[in-house]
Amino acid sequence: MMERRTFLAFGAGTIGGFCLQGCAGLNQMLAGSKELFKISLAQWSLHRRLNGQQKPILDNLDFAKEARSFDIEAVEYVNQFFKDKAKDTKYLTEMKKRAKDNGIKSLLIMCDGEGNLGDPDSQRRKKTVENHYKWVEAAKFLGCHSIRVNAYSQGSFEKQMELVADGLSSLSEFAADYKINVIVENHGGLSSNDHWLTGVITKVNLPNCGTLPDFGNFPPEIDRYEAVKAMMPFAKAVSAKSYDFDEQGNETMIDYYRMISIVLAAGYHGYVGIEYEGNKLSENDGIIATKQLLEKIQQKIKNV
Repeated sequence: MMERRTFLAFGAGTIGGFCLQGCAGLNQMLAGSKELFKISLAQWSLHRRLNGQQKPILDNLDFAKEARSFDIEAVEYVNQFFKDKAKDTKYLTEMKKRAKDNGIKSLLIMCDGEGNLGDPDSQRRKKTVENHYKWVEAAKFLGCHSIRVNAYSQGSFEKQMELVADGLSSLSEFAADYKINVIVENHGGLSSNDHWLTGVITKVNLPNCGTLPDFGNFPPEIDRYEAVKAMMPFAKAVSAKSYDFDEQGNETMIDYYRMISIVLAAGYHGYVGIEYEGNKLSENDGIIATKQLLEKIQQKIKNV
């Protein structure tokens, strides 16, 4: 494993070419602010270790402790790693205890494998909505603010928008009673089209239904920067996807400086979740590299 101190050198890289949009006004607004944004850890960053595919193998219950070992204070869970435990109060109590013991804040649960919220069949769509109820309840129990869902459907652009909006509306209305948000990530299909996704959220028009912009997960024909910019007004969380890094510690596929400028310009100052998905570095080293890059950007912006 690459040592943490190796990545300290990444902070020496230049920020050449970076210009924060509207930086003068934004800096005035942020004057005196300790942090422009906070850093959290998405559990998917460790999916190989959690699935036993990479050593050291990690158990879901030890995720909070692992996050703290990176000096990270907040986490985003993935339901795949405790799939059969959504209603297991004893297990959830232990998860909650582990988080508290390690000074970790639980932010959200990313939910997969529960069906299509925009299923053309009304009964299957209803069943998918109901399948998510247990995760809303688990999120509430753990102290999270949101669940992340997938917006999958079939049919034309407009038809899928209509169907997904219907499923999302039903689920969001249920979640509102628990004070839980239902947020959609650009995660394949039409959900990776910002025009479609923002149209869906606008159609739902509920305060607890929003987006989770991911820096990755866009097809080549979509301008990722313009797409994230379009999604940010509805954002209740942000995922900093990363794949690989150059010698200066910059992400090779995504201009992080530009992305963070977009996030901040939208008035977002919450958690930015590390979601390392590369293959060249180990999961631990990828997390460290992403964290160092985010910290470097934050410091450079504060010094502008």
